[in-house]
Amino acid sequence: MSRRAVIISGGILYEELIEKTIGECEDPCIIGVDKGVEFLYRHRIQPSYIVGDFDSLSQEIVDYYKNETHVSVREFNPVKDASDTEIAVRLAITLGCHEMVILGATGSRVDHLWANIQTLTIPFKAGIDAVILDPMNRIRLIGGETHLKKEDAFGDYFSVFPLGETIYGFNICGAKYPLEDHTLTPYDSLCVSNEFQEDEVVIDFIGGIVILMETRDFA
Repeated sequence: MSRRAVIISGGILYEELIEKTIGECEDPCIIGVDKGVEFLYRHRIQPSYIVGDFDSLSQEIVDYYKNETHVSVREFNPVKDASDTEIAVRLAITLGCHEMVILGATGSRVDHLWANIQTLTIPFKAGIDAVILDPMNRIRLIGGETHLKKEDAFGDYFSVFPLGETIYGFNICGAKYPLEDHTLTPYDSLCVSNEFQEDEVVIDFIGGIVILMETRDFA
């Protein structure tokens, strides 16, 4: 099964974005995660799998999927924040999905967002393209050299942050605020709210993993 996984997580859900994302996929593998299952149930969107501890769902919804559909239900007891999204990501990898879109994972709590961003390391290390998406942001991880074409960009603006460690020899070329041989550290103000200056931005560095957040609006 080499296809796209659309993971509907349990955070803040933007209904139009979910429907648009599913509609753009050919035969997507839809995985509902805990509270995200409620959205799928209300809109009668049939997922391929549902996962989570389901403590935020009504018993009616859980019984519906268990007793009235052929949807595969993966119930488990979470041991840490975002473990339900992590289980969904691992499931998608096992199923052979070549890319993933995670919706609802930005939420309203920074600790949950951070946990979900860390979950992106799982597909990243497996060589799978995975993004967390909401109407204003697209978040992914990059390593080594990355080319961003303005015509393919999510928005005019982007920010980069190191994931858990200092990055040395960091370069950005083609941006409004270029950097050369920079030491990229957490909360580095030089790397926040950059934007395209040329048709292509090139980011390169040696070692480590960087969070790339593309933003539709500068606000």
